[in-house]
Amino acid sequence: VEEKNVNSDGHVNEDGTTTHGRSPRFSYWAAFFVFSIVTLGASVEEKNVNSDVDSEARSDQTWSVTCAAITFAVTFIVVGLQLHPIGASLFVGTRIEGFVILVLTAFWAATVSIVSDARNGLAVDDNDGAVTNGNLYYFSWAGFVCSVMLIVSYLRGVFNVDVPGEIRNRSARLTTWSAALAAQLIVMGASANIFDQHCAPMTEFVTSSYCTRTEFGIAVGAIGTISALAVVGMKIATSSCPFIMESICAGVLVTVDAFGVAFLTSAKGPGSALGNLYYFSWISLLCATSLVASCIQTYNGFSPAAPAAGTAVDPKDQEIQVETLDCPPDNL
Repeated sequence: VEEKNVNSDGHVNEDGTTTHGRSPRFSYWAAFFVFSIVTLGASVEEKNVNSDVDSEARSDQTWSVTCAAITFAVTFIVVGLQLHPIGASLFVGTRIEGFVILVLTAFWAATVSIVSDARNGLAVDDNDGAVTNGNLYYFSWAGFVCSVMLIVSYLRGVFNVDVPGEIRNRSARLTTWSAALAAQLIVMGASANIFDQHCAPMTEFVTSSYCTRTEFGIAVGAIGTISALAVVGMKIATSSCPFIMESICAGVLVTVDAFGVAFLTSAKGPGSALGNLYYFSWISLLCATSLVASCIQTYNGFSPAAPAAGTAVDPKDQEIQVETLDCPPDNL
C-alpha cells in the first residue's frame, strides 16, 4: 500500500493526496464563529428595540440578522469539520472552502455598510452618528476583517498567491496607498451619508456650521480619493509612479487630511462622535503622514551625502594620491 504524504497544515497536497491536520485558517474560522455570535445577538436585540423605523430600514435590519445567522451556522459547521481528520480532508483547501469564504466576505461587506448607517437604527445613533452598540459595530467590522484574512490565507495556501507580498513587491508604498484609498472612500461616504440625513434638508439637530463642515468632509474624501486612486492606478498599471507626482499627491493628502481631522472631529464637526467618520479621518491622516515620511526617506536615500562615521568607503571611489619619490642616481 502506498503511503500518503501528510502535511501538518491541513492542505490538500500538490500530488492530490489529502491531509489529516487542521487548516492554518482554523483560528480565523474560530474567530469568525465568535464574531458572528456576538453580531447575531446584538442585531436581534437592536431590531427588537428599534422597531419604529421605515420599511427600508426594517429590511436592512433583517438582512443584518440573516447574514449573522447564516455565518453562525456556516462557521459552526466548518469548525466542526476541521475537528475531525476526515472532515478536514473533505473541506480544507478545496474549492468549496474558497466559495464559502467569497460568499461570506460579500455578506459581511454589506453588513458593515448596513450596521454603520445611522438611518437603520442599529449600531449608530440617528442624531449625532455616535456608536450606540459597541458589540454590533466593532464585531461586525471584526467579522469583515476576518473574512478578508480568510481570503488572503486561502489564496496563499491553495494557489501560492501571496497577496500582501505581491502588493509590496509590485511597487514601493503601494500597500499604504491602497489603505489610504480605502480610508478616503469611507470618509467621503460617511460624510455624504450624514449630509443626506441631516443637511438635505437641514434638520433641527444641526447648524449651518455643521453642514458646512460636512460638505468639507465630502470634499476632503473626494480629493483624497482622486489623489490616492491616481497613484494606485499608476503603480498597478506600470509598477512605478513618477516620484515627483507621488510626492505631490502625498503632500496634498496630508494637507487635506490634517484640515479634515481638525474640522471634522472637533466638537462642532460631524465626526466628533466615535464612528466611521471619526476613525477613518484619523486613519487617513496616519496613512498620509506615513506616505510623506516614506517619500522623504526615499529622497534622502538617493541624495548624495557624506558617509557616516565608521562607514566603509569603496576604495574605487577614493582618489589615489601618487607620491613622487626623489631617488639618487644609481652609482655606475
